[in-house]
Formats: sequence, C-alpha cells, structure tokens
Amino acid sequence: QVQLVESGGGLVQAGGSLRLSCAASGSIFSINTMGWYRQAPGKQRELVAAITSGGSANYADSVKGRFTISRDNAKNTVYLQMNSLKPEDTAVYYCKFIVTTLPTARYEYQYWGQGTQVTVSS
Repeated sequence: QVQLVESGGGLVQAGGSLRLSCAASGSIFSINTMGWYRQAPGKQRELVAAITSGGSANYADSVKGRFTISRDNAKNTVYLQMNSLKPEDTAVYYCKFIVTTLPTARYEYQYWGQGTQVTVSS
C-alpha cells in the first residue's frame, strides 16, 4: 500500500503565499505523474497542476504565472508554491500520485492525499 500525507494549507490574505507539500510512503517502485487538484464548495474537483517523472509541468489557466509545481524524487514529495493568492483559490487541495508499486513493479495505481484546506480572505 501507498500513503500520501499533505501539509501546508491554511488561511492567508489575498496576495499572500502558501506552499503545499505531499509526501508518499509505502510499497513504491516509482512515482510517475504527481498532481495537485482542488475542490471548492459546490464545484467539481479540478486539476491545478501536474508534473511528470521527467519534470514536465502543466497548469490550469487560472493559476499560470502564480503557482509552481515541483518534485523531489529522492523524498517522494511534490510541492505547490502558490503566490498572489486570490479568494477564488479557496478550496480543499488534494495531491494525486500515479505509482508503480512493489513487489511486482508491473502495475500503476493512483493514490490520493487526504486534502488540505486553503482559504484566501479578501
């Protein structure tokens, strides 16, 4: 099994910054894509940013130029640096990893973090 633990959410004023982290542990052979999603009240969960094992990143249009995703493969961790935060960024943020698991190293599974609340006040 694989567990994902998120940290770094909180309350911040508009224009401020937060950094989210998500670390994986367990029966990991390799981690392929790492991603951040968010879900605001009454809305569907949406992709915020994702990064491949090779380091290629893509972003939702709404966060381009303000958010940066990065990963530390040695630590099985992904980060989301969020700058110039807006009230509309308020949501629960979830990480999702695509993991090739041990012992077979043949199959990929997706795992989700527990979610961390980000609240941006105006």
